[in-house]
Amino acid sequence: MHNPEIKTALSVLAAHLAERPVTTRREFSSDPGRFSALHIVFEDMLFDYSKQCIVPQTLGLLAALAKAADIEEKREAMFRGDLINTTEKRAVLHTALRNMSGEPVYVEGRDVMPEIAAERRKLYAFAADVREGRLRGSLGQPMTDIVNIGIGGSDLGPAMATKALEPFAAPGLRAHFVSNVDGADIGDTLKGLDPSRTLFIISSKTFTTQETMTNARSARSWIADALGEAAVIDHFAAVSTKLDKVAEFGIDATRVFGFWDWVGGRYSIWSSIGLPLAIMIGGAAFDEFLSGAHEIDQHFRGQPILSNIPMMMGLISVWNRNILGYASQAVIPYDQRLSRFPAYLQQLQMESNGKSVTKQGDATDMATGAVIWGEPGTNGQHAFFQLLHQGTEIVPVDFLVAAEPTNADRHHHDLLVANCFAQAEALMHGRTGEEAQALMISQGMDPQEAARLRPHKTFSGNRPSSTFLYSRLNPRILGRLIALYEHKVFVEAAIWGINAFDQWGVELGKELASRLAPIVATPSQTTSDLDSSTAHLIEHLRSLRGQA
Repeated sequence: MHNPEIKTALSVLAAHLAERPVTTRREFSSDPGRFSALHIVFEDMLFDYSKQCIVPQTLGLLAALAKAADIEEKREAMFRGDLINTTEKRAVLHTALRNMSGEPVYVEGRDVMPEIAAERRKLYAFAADVREGRLRGSLGQPMTDIVNIGIGGSDLGPAMATKALEPFAAPGLRAHFVSNVDGADIGDTLKGLDPSRTLFIISSKTFTTQETMTNARSARSWIADALGEAAVIDHFAAVSTKLDKVAEFGIDATRVFGFWDWVGGRYSIWSSIGLPLAIMIGGAAFDEFLSGAHEIDQHFRGQPILSNIPMMMGLISVWNRNILGYASQAVIPYDQRLSRFPAYLQQLQMESNGKSVTKQGDATDMATGAVIWGEPGTNGQHAFFQLLHQGTEIVPVDFLVAAEPTNADRHHHDLLVANCFAQAEALMHGRTGEEAQALMISQGMDPQEAARLRPHKTFSGNRPSSTFLYSRLNPRILGRLIALYEHKVFVEAAIWGINAFDQWGVELGKELASRLAPIVATPSQTTSDLDSSTAHLIEHLRSLRGQA
Protein backbone atom coordinates (compact mmCIF):
# COMPACT_ATOMS: atom_id res chain seq x y z
CA MET A 1 0.00 0.00 0.00
CA HIS A 2 1.31 3.41 -0.85
CA ASN A 3 1.94 6.13 1.70
CA PRO A 4 -1.53 7.54 2.54
CA GLU A 5 -0.12 11.07 2.44
CA ILE A 6 0.93 10.54 -1.19
CA LYS A 7 -2.51 9.14 -2.03
CA THR A 8 -4.14 12.15 -0.39
CA ALA A 9 -1.92 14.59 -2.29
CA LEU A 10 -2.77 12.86 -5.56
CA SER A 11 -6.49 12.99 -4.69
CA VAL A 12 -6.21 16.71 -4.05
CA LEU A 13 -4.57 17.15 -7.46
CA ALA A 14 -7.33 15.14 -9.13
CA ALA A 15 -9.99 17.29 -7.44
CA HIS A 16 -8.11 20.42 -8.51
CA LEU A 17 -8.21 19.26 -12.12
CA ALA A 18 -11.95 18.54 -11.91
CA GLU A 19 -12.58 22.01 -10.48
CA ARG A 20 -10.18 23.80 -12.80
CA PRO A 21 -9.87 22.03 -16.16
CA VAL A 22 -7.12 23.60 -18.23
CA THR A 23 -7.20 24.68 -21.85
CA THR A 24 -3.73 26.02 -22.52
CA ARG A 25 -4.83 28.20 -25.42
CA ARG A 26 -7.33 29.96 -23.18
CA GLU A 27 -4.82 30.21 -20.34
CA PHE A 28 -2.26 31.98 -22.53
CA SER A 29 -4.94 34.33 -23.82
CA SER A 30 -6.22 35.25 -20.35
CA ASP A 31 -2.92 35.31 -18.43
CA PRO A 32 -0.13 37.41 -19.96
CA GLY A 33 2.18 36.35 -17.11
CA ARG A 34 1.75 32.64 -17.69
CA PHE A 35 5.24 32.04 -19.11
CA SER A 36 6.86 34.04 -16.30
CA ALA A 37 5.20 31.78 -13.71
CA LEU A 38 5.93 28.51 -15.49
CA HIS A 39 9.56 28.38 -16.48
CA ILE A 40 12.94 27.96 -14.81
CA VAL A 41 16.31 29.31 -15.94
CA PHE A 42 19.56 27.62 -14.92
CA GLU A 43 22.52 29.58 -16.27
CA ASP A 44 22.28 29.26 -20.08
CA MET A 45 19.52 26.64 -19.99
CA LEU A 46 15.79 27.42 -20.05
CA PHE A 47 13.12 24.91 -19.03
CA ASP A 48 9.75 26.14 -20.32
CA TYR A 49 6.80 24.14 -19.01
CA SER A 50 4.17 26.81 -19.61
CA LYS A 51 2.55 24.66 -22.33
CA GLN A 52 1.80 21.87 -19.86
CA CYS A 53 -1.85 21.48 -18.82
CA ILE A 54 -1.42 23.16 -15.47
CA VAL A 55 -2.10 26.60 -14.00
CA PRO A 56 0.06 28.50 -11.49
CA GLN A 57 -2.22 27.29 -8.67
CA THR A 58 -1.26 23.71 -9.55
CA LEU A 59 2.31 24.36 -8.47
CA GLY A 60 1.58 24.51 -4.77
CA LEU A 61 -0.28 21.21 -4.96
CA LEU A 62 2.63 19.59 -6.81
CA ALA A 63 4.99 20.90 -4.14
CA ALA A 64 2.71 19.36 -1.51
CA LEU A 65 2.95 16.04 -3.35
CA ALA A 66 6.76 16.28 -3.24
CA LYS A 67 6.60 16.94 0.50
CA ALA A 68 4.19 14.04 1.05
CA ALA A 69 6.61 11.72 -0.78
CA ASP A 70 9.52 13.06 1.31
CA ILE A 71 11.52 13.50 -1.89
CA GLU A 72 14.04 15.87 -0.36
CA GLU A 73 15.07 13.40 2.35
CA LYS A 74 15.12 10.50 -0.13
CA ARG A 75 17.34 12.63 -2.36
CA GLU A 76 19.78 13.22 0.48
CA ALA A 77 19.82 9.51 1.28
CA MET A 78 20.97 8.84 -2.28
CA PHE A 79 23.73 11.44 -2.16
CA ARG A 80 24.80 10.21 1.29
CA GLY A 81 25.39 6.71 -0.03
CA ASP A 82 22.58 5.01 1.88
CA LEU A 83 21.60 1.59 0.54
CA ILE A 84 18.54 2.88 -1.30
CA ASN A 85 18.64 0.04 -3.88
CA THR A 86 16.87 -2.16 -1.37
CA THR A 87 16.46 -5.36 -3.40
CA GLU A 88 20.19 -5.55 -4.09
CA LYS A 89 21.26 -3.84 -0.84
CA ARG A 90 23.42 -1.30 -2.67
CA ALA A 91 24.13 2.38 -2.60
CA VAL A 92 23.27 4.42 -5.68
CA LEU A 93 26.17 6.76 -6.32
CA HIS A 94 26.57 7.54 -10.00
CA THR A 95 26.63 11.12 -8.73
CA ALA A 96 29.97 10.40 -7.01
CA LEU A 97 31.52 9.62 -10.40
CA ARG A 98 31.03 13.26 -11.43
CA ASN A 99 31.60 14.82 -8.03
CA MET A 100 33.94 17.68 -8.95
CA SER A 101 33.71 19.44 -5.58
CA GLY A 102 36.60 17.69 -3.84
CA GLU A 103 34.22 16.70 -1.02
CA PRO A 104 34.33 13.09 0.20
CA VAL A 105 31.56 10.62 -0.62
CA TYR A 106 31.12 7.65 1.70
CA VAL A 107 29.91 4.13 1.04
CA GLU A 108 29.54 2.10 4.24
CA GLY A 109 31.93 4.46 6.03
CA ARG A 110 34.62 4.54 3.31
CA ASP A 111 35.40 7.57 1.17
CA VAL A 112 35.24 6.35 -2.43
CA MET A 113 36.51 9.53 -4.07
CA PRO A 114 40.24 8.58 -4.04
CA GLU A 115 39.61 5.33 -5.96
CA ILE A 116 37.27 7.11 -8.41
CA ALA A 117 40.00 9.68 -9.08
CA ALA A 118 42.65 6.98 -9.49
CA GLU A 119 40.52 5.01 -11.98
CA ARG A 120 39.78 8.19 -13.93
CA ARG A 121 43.48 9.06 -14.19
CA LYS A 122 44.18 5.58 -15.53
CA LEU A 123 41.29 5.92 -17.99
CA TYR A 124 42.45 9.32 -19.23
CA ALA A 125 46.06 8.14 -19.66
CA PHE A 126 44.95 5.20 -21.80
CA ALA A 127 42.58 7.42 -23.80
CA ALA A 128 45.40 9.88 -24.46
CA ASP A 129 47.70 7.08 -25.64
CA VAL A 130 45.08 6.00 -28.18
CA ARG A 131 44.22 9.55 -29.29
CA GLU A 132 47.82 10.60 -29.72
CA GLY A 133 48.96 7.45 -31.51
CA ARG A 134 51.22 6.06 -28.79
CA LEU A 135 49.14 2.90 -28.37
CA ARG A 136 49.91 0.74 -31.38
CA GLY A 137 48.65 -2.49 -32.83
CA SER A 138 50.62 -5.67 -33.35
CA LEU A 139 52.09 -4.36 -36.63
CA GLY A 140 53.15 -1.07 -35.09
CA GLN A 141 50.26 0.96 -36.53
CA PRO A 142 48.33 3.59 -34.53
CA MET A 143 44.65 2.90 -33.99
CA THR A 144 42.13 4.53 -36.30
CA ASP A 145 38.98 2.61 -35.31
CA ILE A 146 37.59 2.00 -31.83
CA VAL A 147 34.91 -0.72 -31.59
CA ASN A 148 32.96 -0.83 -28.33
CA ILE A 149 31.23 -4.15 -27.66
CA GLY A 150 28.57 -4.04 -24.96
CA ILE A 151 24.81 -3.98 -24.52
CA GLY A 152 22.30 -1.95 -22.54
CA GLY A 153 24.06 0.60 -20.37
CA SER A 154 27.42 -0.54 -21.71
CA ASP A 155 26.35 0.48 -25.20
CA LEU A 156 23.53 3.04 -25.17
CA GLY A 157 25.35 5.64 -23.09
CA PRO A 158 28.70 5.73 -24.87
CA ALA A 159 27.07 5.31 -28.30
CA MET A 160 24.66 8.19 -27.69
CA ALA A 161 27.24 10.51 -26.18
CA THR A 162 29.93 9.81 -28.78
CA LYS A 163 27.51 10.63 -31.58
CA ALA A 164 26.27 13.73 -29.78
CA LEU A 165 29.81 15.06 -29.27
CA GLU A 166 31.24 14.09 -32.66
CA PRO A 167 32.41 17.68 -33.38
CA PHE A 168 34.76 17.39 -30.40
CA ALA A 169 36.30 14.08 -31.51
CA ALA A 170 39.94 13.65 -32.44
CA PRO A 171 40.56 13.80 -36.20
CA GLY A 172 41.45 10.47 -37.74
CA LEU A 173 39.61 8.41 -35.12
CA ARG A 174 36.31 6.64 -35.69
CA ALA A 175 34.10 5.03 -33.06
CA HIS A 176 31.81 2.06 -33.70
CA PHE A 177 29.35 0.33 -31.38
CA VAL A 178 28.26 -3.31 -31.50
CA SER A 179 25.51 -4.57 -29.20
CA ASN A 180 23.10 -6.90 -30.96
CA VAL A 181 23.81 -10.63 -30.86
CA ASP A 182 22.54 -10.68 -34.45
CA GLY A 183 25.73 -11.43 -36.38
CA ALA A 184 24.84 -8.74 -38.90
CA ASP A 185 25.70 -6.09 -36.32
CA ILE A 186 29.34 -7.03 -35.85
CA GLY A 187 29.66 -8.27 -39.43
CA ASP A 188 28.57 -4.96 -40.92
CA THR A 189 30.70 -3.02 -38.43
CA LEU A 190 33.90 -4.86 -39.30
CA LYS A 191 33.50 -4.47 -43.07
CA GLY A 192 36.19 -2.15 -44.35
CA LEU A 193 38.10 -1.94 -41.05
CA ASP A 194 41.81 -2.65 -40.94
CA PRO A 195 42.52 -5.20 -38.18
CA SER A 196 46.01 -3.78 -37.64
CA ARG A 197 44.45 -0.39 -36.75
CA THR A 198 41.38 -1.54 -34.79
CA LEU A 199 41.01 -1.50 -31.00
CA PHE A 200 38.15 -3.38 -29.35
CA ILE A 201 36.73 -2.40 -25.96
CA ILE A 202 34.75 -5.21 -24.32
CA SER A 203 32.37 -3.69 -21.77
CA SER A 204 30.81 -6.20 -19.40
CA LYS A 205 31.00 -5.97 -15.63
CA THR A 206 30.77 -9.75 -15.20
CA PHE A 207 32.38 -10.68 -18.54
CA THR A 208 29.58 -13.21 -18.94
CA THR A 209 26.84 -11.19 -20.70
CA GLN A 210 25.69 -13.53 -23.46
CA GLU A 211 25.33 -11.01 -26.29
CA THR A 212 28.51 -9.12 -25.42
CA MET A 213 30.70 -12.18 -25.06
CA THR A 214 29.36 -13.76 -28.26
CA ASN A 215 30.35 -10.62 -30.15
CA ALA A 216 33.64 -10.39 -28.26
CA ARG A 217 34.62 -13.90 -29.30
CA SER A 218 33.79 -13.07 -32.92
CA ALA A 219 35.98 -9.97 -32.71
CA ARG A 220 38.79 -12.01 -31.17
CA SER A 221 38.62 -14.52 -34.01
CA TRP A 222 38.66 -11.69 -36.54
CA ILE A 223 41.91 -10.33 -35.07
CA ALA A 224 43.50 -13.76 -34.61
CA ASP A 225 42.64 -14.84 -38.15
CA ALA A 226 44.06 -11.66 -39.65
CA LEU A 227 47.07 -11.00 -37.43
CA GLY A 228 47.73 -14.19 -35.48
CA GLU A 229 46.81 -15.30 -31.97
CA ALA A 230 49.64 -13.30 -30.42
CA ALA A 231 48.10 -10.07 -31.72
CA VAL A 232 45.02 -10.32 -29.51
CA ILE A 233 46.71 -8.67 -26.54
CA ASP A 234 47.51 -5.58 -28.62
CA HIS A 235 43.99 -5.02 -29.93
CA PHE A 236 41.73 -5.40 -26.90
CA ALA A 237 40.85 -3.52 -23.74
CA ALA A 238 38.07 -4.24 -21.25
CA VAL A 239 35.75 -2.52 -18.83
CA SER A 240 35.01 -5.20 -16.24
CA THR A 241 35.49 -6.23 -12.64
CA LYS A 242 36.30 -9.88 -13.41
CA LEU A 243 40.06 -9.86 -13.91
CA ASP A 244 40.31 -13.65 -14.11
CA LYS A 245 37.83 -13.90 -16.98
CA VAL A 246 39.43 -10.94 -18.76
CA ALA A 247 42.88 -12.55 -18.48
CA GLU A 248 41.50 -15.85 -19.76
CA PHE A 249 40.18 -13.99 -22.82
CA GLY A 250 43.67 -12.64 -23.48
CA ILE A 251 43.45 -8.98 -22.38
CA ASP A 252 46.36 -7.44 -20.52
CA ALA A 253 45.56 -6.37 -16.93
CA THR A 254 46.90 -2.87 -17.62
CA ARG A 255 44.11 -2.41 -20.16
CA VAL A 256 41.28 -3.33 -17.82
CA PHE A 257 39.16 -0.57 -16.29
CA GLY A 258 36.69 -1.12 -13.49
CA PHE A 259 33.72 0.42 -11.76
CA TRP A 260 31.66 -0.38 -8.69
CA ASP A 261 28.49 -2.25 -7.77
CA TRP A 262 26.90 1.03 -6.66
CA VAL A 263 26.95 2.14 -10.31
CA GLY A 264 23.93 0.84 -12.22
CA GLY A 265 24.45 -0.01 -15.88
CA ARG A 266 22.10 2.67 -17.20
CA TYR A 267 23.83 5.23 -14.96
CA SER A 268 27.36 4.18 -15.89
CA ILE A 269 28.33 6.56 -18.72
CA TRP A 270 30.19 8.65 -16.09
CA SER A 271 32.43 5.68 -15.20
CA SER A 272 34.94 3.63 -17.18
CA ILE A 273 32.02 2.64 -19.39
CA GLY A 274 32.64 6.07 -20.91
CA LEU A 275 36.08 4.94 -22.17
CA PRO A 276 35.17 5.18 -25.90
CA LEU A 277 33.83 8.69 -25.31
CA ALA A 278 36.99 9.67 -23.39
CA ILE A 279 39.13 8.35 -26.24
CA MET A 280 37.17 10.31 -28.83
CA ILE A 281 36.87 13.69 -27.03
CA GLY A 282 39.81 13.55 -24.60
CA GLY A 283 40.12 13.92 -20.85
CA ALA A 284 39.59 17.70 -20.69
CA ALA A 285 36.29 17.51 -22.59
CA PHE A 286 35.22 14.47 -20.55
CA ASP A 287 35.82 16.57 -17.43
CA GLU A 288 33.48 19.18 -18.92
CA PHE A 289 30.91 16.45 -19.46
CA LEU A 290 31.22 15.39 -15.81
CA SER A 291 31.12 19.00 -14.64
CA GLY A 292 27.85 19.66 -16.44
CA ALA A 293 26.23 16.73 -14.66
CA HIS A 294 27.73 17.79 -11.32
CA GLU A 295 26.23 21.25 -11.74
CA ILE A 296 22.79 19.67 -12.12
CA ASP A 297 23.45 17.52 -9.03
CA GLN A 298 24.13 20.69 -7.06
CA HIS A 299 21.06 22.37 -8.54
CA PHE A 300 18.90 19.34 -7.67
CA ARG A 301 20.18 19.29 -4.10
CA GLY A 302 20.19 23.02 -3.50
CA GLN A 303 17.12 24.55 -5.13
CA PRO A 304 13.62 24.70 -3.64
CA ILE A 305 11.02 22.45 -5.24
CA LEU A 306 9.40 25.02 -7.52
CA SER A 307 12.67 26.41 -8.87
CA ASN A 308 14.27 22.97 -9.26
CA ILE A 309 14.25 21.73 -12.87
CA PRO A 310 14.48 17.94 -12.33
CA MET A 311 12.04 18.17 -9.43
CA MET A 312 9.50 19.92 -11.66
CA MET A 313 10.20 17.51 -14.55
CA GLY A 314 9.33 14.59 -12.28
CA LEU A 315 6.28 16.23 -10.72
CA ILE A 316 4.88 17.22 -14.12
CA SER A 317 5.51 13.67 -15.36
CA VAL A 318 3.49 12.27 -12.44
CA TRP A 319 0.73 14.84 -13.14
CA ASN A 320 0.57 13.70 -16.76
CA ARG A 321 0.73 9.99 -15.90
CA ASN A 322 -1.43 9.72 -12.81
CA ILE A 323 -3.82 12.68 -12.99
CA LEU A 324 -4.28 13.16 -16.74
CA GLY A 325 -3.77 9.48 -17.56
CA TYR A 326 -1.25 9.84 -20.40
CA ALA A 327 0.58 6.55 -20.85
CA SER A 328 3.52 7.61 -23.04
CA GLN A 329 5.87 10.52 -23.56
CA ALA A 330 7.83 11.60 -26.62
CA VAL A 331 11.28 13.17 -26.46
CA ILE A 332 12.10 15.12 -29.63
CA PRO A 333 15.60 16.61 -29.89
CA TYR A 334 15.88 19.17 -32.67
CA ASP A 335 19.48 18.12 -33.14
CA GLN A 336 20.57 15.30 -35.44
CA ARG A 337 23.53 14.56 -33.19
CA LEU A 338 21.09 13.74 -30.37
CA SER A 339 19.39 11.12 -32.53
CA ARG A 340 20.24 8.38 -30.00
CA PHE A 341 19.12 10.40 -26.97
CA PRO A 342 15.51 9.10 -27.00
CA ALA A 343 16.78 5.50 -27.12
CA TYR A 344 19.11 6.26 -24.22
CA LEU A 345 16.19 7.67 -22.24
CA GLN A 346 14.09 4.62 -23.04
CA GLN A 347 16.45 2.49 -21.00
CA LEU A 348 17.00 5.12 -18.31
CA GLN A 349 13.31 5.68 -17.68
CA MET A 350 11.61 2.42 -18.66
CA GLU A 351 14.14 0.06 -17.07
CA SER A 352 14.19 2.23 -13.94
CA ASN A 353 10.47 2.86 -13.44
CA GLY A 354 8.81 0.06 -15.38
CA LYS A 355 7.86 -1.60 -12.08
CA SER A 356 4.58 -2.99 -10.73
CA VAL A 357 5.59 -3.60 -7.11
CA THR A 358 6.59 -1.14 -4.41
CA LYS A 359 9.89 -1.22 -2.54
CA GLN A 360 8.04 -3.21 0.15
CA GLY A 361 7.08 -5.88 -2.41
CA ASP A 362 3.38 -5.01 -2.60
CA ALA A 363 1.52 -4.61 -5.88
CA THR A 364 1.44 -0.94 -6.80
CA ASP A 365 -2.00 0.66 -6.84
CA MET A 366 -1.13 3.44 -9.26
CA ALA A 367 0.25 3.68 -12.78
CA THR A 368 4.04 3.89 -12.96
CA GLY A 369 6.55 4.47 -15.78
CA ALA A 370 5.28 5.81 -19.08
CA VAL A 371 6.42 4.51 -22.47
CA ILE A 372 9.27 6.75 -23.70
CA TRP A 373 9.93 7.17 -27.40
CA GLY A 374 11.05 9.69 -29.97
CA GLU A 375 13.19 10.64 -32.93
CA PRO A 376 14.93 13.83 -33.99
CA GLY A 377 12.97 16.75 -35.42
CA THR A 378 12.32 17.58 -38.18
CA ASN A 379 12.18 13.96 -39.37
CA GLY A 380 9.51 13.11 -36.82
CA GLN A 381 7.26 15.82 -38.21
CA HIS A 382 6.94 13.77 -41.40
CA ALA A 383 6.35 10.51 -39.53
CA PHE A 384 4.53 10.35 -36.19
CA PHE A 385 3.62 14.00 -35.57
CA GLN A 386 0.27 13.33 -37.25
CA LEU A 387 -0.62 11.22 -34.20
CA LEU A 388 0.75 13.84 -31.80
CA HIS A 389 -1.48 16.53 -33.31
CA GLN A 390 -4.67 14.66 -34.21
CA GLY A 391 -4.48 11.15 -32.76
CA THR A 392 -6.88 9.81 -30.16
CA GLU A 393 -4.05 9.36 -27.64
CA ILE A 394 -2.49 12.47 -26.13
CA VAL A 395 1.28 12.22 -25.81
CA PRO A 396 3.20 14.83 -23.78
CA VAL A 397 6.37 15.95 -25.56
CA ASP A 398 9.77 17.21 -24.45
CA PHE A 399 11.43 19.39 -27.10
CA LEU A 400 15.20 19.98 -26.92
CA VAL A 401 16.96 22.60 -29.02
CA ALA A 402 20.15 24.68 -28.97
CA ALA A 403 20.27 28.41 -29.68
CA GLU A 404 23.43 28.03 -31.75
CA PRO A 405 24.49 25.15 -34.01
CA THR A 406 27.64 23.15 -33.35
CA ASN A 407 29.58 22.84 -36.59
CA ALA A 408 26.47 23.34 -38.71
CA ASP A 409 25.08 25.97 -41.06
CA ARG A 410 23.26 28.88 -39.36
CA HIS A 411 20.54 29.07 -42.03
CA HIS A 412 19.73 25.39 -41.54
CA HIS A 413 19.70 25.91 -37.79
CA ASP A 414 17.29 28.85 -37.95
CA LEU A 415 14.84 26.65 -39.85
CA LEU A 416 15.35 23.88 -37.31
CA VAL A 417 14.61 26.18 -34.36
CA ALA A 418 11.58 27.68 -36.11
CA ASN A 419 10.17 24.19 -36.64
CA CYS A 420 10.74 23.26 -32.99
CA PHE A 421 8.99 26.34 -31.65
CA ALA A 422 6.18 25.99 -34.22
CA GLN A 423 5.43 22.39 -33.26
CA ALA A 424 5.22 23.26 -29.57
CA GLU A 425 2.92 26.19 -30.39
CA ALA A 426 0.73 24.06 -32.67
CA LEU A 427 0.33 21.31 -30.07
CA MET A 428 -0.72 23.89 -27.49
CA HIS A 429 -2.82 26.23 -29.65
CA GLY A 430 -4.42 23.89 -32.16
CA ARG A 431 -6.87 25.23 -34.73
CA THR A 432 -10.65 25.35 -34.33
CA GLY A 433 -13.03 24.20 -37.04
CA GLU A 434 -14.14 27.78 -37.60
CA GLU A 435 -10.54 28.93 -38.03
CA ALA A 436 -9.77 26.08 -40.42
CA GLN A 437 -12.84 26.78 -42.55
CA ALA A 438 -12.22 30.52 -42.66
CA LEU A 439 -8.59 29.98 -43.68
CA MET A 440 -9.55 27.68 -46.56
CA ILE A 441 -12.12 30.15 -47.84
CA SER A 442 -9.60 33.01 -47.59
CA GLN A 443 -7.29 30.95 -49.79
CA GLY A 444 -9.98 30.73 -52.48
CA MET A 445 -11.60 27.40 -51.69
CA ASP A 446 -15.29 26.90 -52.43
CA PRO A 447 -17.24 27.31 -49.12
CA GLN A 448 -18.94 23.91 -49.50
CA GLU A 449 -15.59 22.17 -50.03
CA ALA A 450 -14.16 24.08 -47.06
CA ALA A 451 -17.07 22.88 -44.92
CA ARG A 452 -16.45 19.28 -46.05
CA LEU A 453 -12.75 19.45 -45.16
CA ARG A 454 -13.27 21.36 -41.94
CA PRO A 455 -13.20 18.37 -39.52
CA HIS A 456 -10.07 17.00 -41.19
CA LYS A 457 -8.19 20.26 -40.71
CA THR A 458 -9.26 20.85 -37.11
CA PHE A 459 -6.64 20.49 -34.37
CA SER A 460 -7.81 20.14 -30.79
CA GLY A 461 -4.67 21.66 -29.27
CA ASN A 462 -4.22 21.46 -25.50
CA ARG A 463 -1.54 18.83 -26.02
CA PRO A 464 1.16 19.36 -23.41
CA SER A 465 4.84 19.93 -24.03
CA SER A 466 7.95 21.29 -22.36
CA THR A 467 10.89 22.89 -24.14
CA PHE A 468 14.56 22.88 -23.17
CA LEU A 469 16.48 25.73 -24.81
CA TYR A 470 20.23 25.94 -24.22
CA SER A 471 23.21 27.74 -25.74
CA ARG A 472 24.76 24.98 -27.86
CA LEU A 473 25.33 21.25 -27.60
CA ASN A 474 28.74 20.63 -26.04
CA PRO A 475 30.11 18.23 -23.41
CA ARG A 476 28.90 20.35 -20.48
CA ILE A 477 25.36 20.73 -21.85
CA LEU A 478 25.11 17.02 -22.68
CA GLY A 479 26.16 16.18 -19.13
CA ARG A 480 23.46 18.49 -17.82
CA LEU A 481 20.74 17.01 -20.01
CA ILE A 482 21.51 13.44 -18.96
CA ALA A 483 21.64 14.35 -15.26
CA LEU A 484 18.32 16.21 -15.50
CA TYR A 485 16.57 13.10 -16.76
CA GLU A 486 18.33 10.87 -14.21
CA HIS A 487 16.97 12.98 -11.38
CA LYS A 488 13.54 13.20 -13.01
CA VAL A 489 13.43 9.39 -12.85
CA PHE A 490 14.38 9.56 -9.17
CA VAL A 491 11.53 11.97 -8.40
CA GLU A 492 8.98 9.78 -10.18
CA ALA A 493 10.13 6.67 -8.32
CA ALA A 494 10.02 8.45 -4.97
CA ILE A 495 6.34 9.29 -5.53
CA TRP A 496 5.42 5.88 -6.92
CA GLY A 497 7.22 4.11 -4.08
CA ILE A 498 9.24 1.87 -6.39
CA ASN A 499 12.91 0.97 -6.68
CA ALA A 500 14.33 2.76 -9.72
CA PHE A 501 17.70 1.04 -9.43
CA ASP A 502 17.09 -2.66 -10.02
CA GLN A 503 15.99 -4.40 -13.23
CA TRP A 504 14.74 -7.88 -12.43
CA GLY A 505 12.40 -7.67 -15.41
CA VAL A 506 15.25 -8.38 -17.83
CA GLU A 507 16.23 -11.65 -16.15
CA LEU A 508 13.46 -14.11 -17.06
CA GLY A 509 13.82 -13.76 -20.83
CA LYS A 510 17.59 -14.15 -20.53
CA GLU A 511 17.18 -17.33 -18.48
CA LEU A 512 14.76 -18.82 -20.98
CA ALA A 513 17.00 -17.87 -23.90
CA SER A 514 19.88 -19.75 -22.28
CA ARG A 515 17.63 -22.80 -21.93
CA LEU A 516 16.40 -22.58 -25.53
CA ALA A 517 19.78 -21.88 -27.17
CA PRO A 518 20.99 -25.51 -27.28
CA ILE A 519 17.55 -26.69 -28.43
CA VAL A 520 17.59 -24.19 -31.30
CA ALA A 521 21.16 -25.10 -32.26
CA THR A 522 20.84 -28.88 -32.00
CA PRO A 523 18.13 -30.58 -34.10
CA SER A 524 18.25 -33.74 -32.01
CA GLN A 525 17.23 -31.92 -28.83
CA THR A 526 13.67 -32.68 -27.74
CA THR A 527 10.98 -30.03 -27.55
CA SER A 528 8.63 -32.16 -25.45
CA ASP A 529 9.04 -30.05 -22.32
CA LEU A 530 8.14 -26.79 -24.06
CA ASP A 531 4.76 -25.13 -24.44
CA SER A 532 3.04 -26.03 -27.70
CA SER A 533 3.67 -22.64 -29.35
CA THR A 534 7.40 -22.62 -28.63
CA ALA A 535 7.73 -26.29 -29.56
CA HIS A 536 6.00 -25.81 -32.91
CA LEU A 537 8.03 -22.67 -33.64
CA ILE A 538 11.23 -24.68 -33.16
CA GLU A 539 9.87 -27.53 -35.27
CA HIS A 540 8.99 -25.11 -38.06
CA LEU A 541 12.43 -23.50 -37.71
CA ARG A 542 14.02 -26.91 -38.21
CA SER A 543 11.82 -27.50 -41.23
CA LEU A 544 12.86 -24.18 -42.79
CA ARG A 545 16.49 -25.12 -42.15
CA GLY A 546 16.04 -28.56 -43.71
CA GLN A 547 16.63 -30.21 -40.32
CA ALA A 548 13.21 -31.84 -39.87
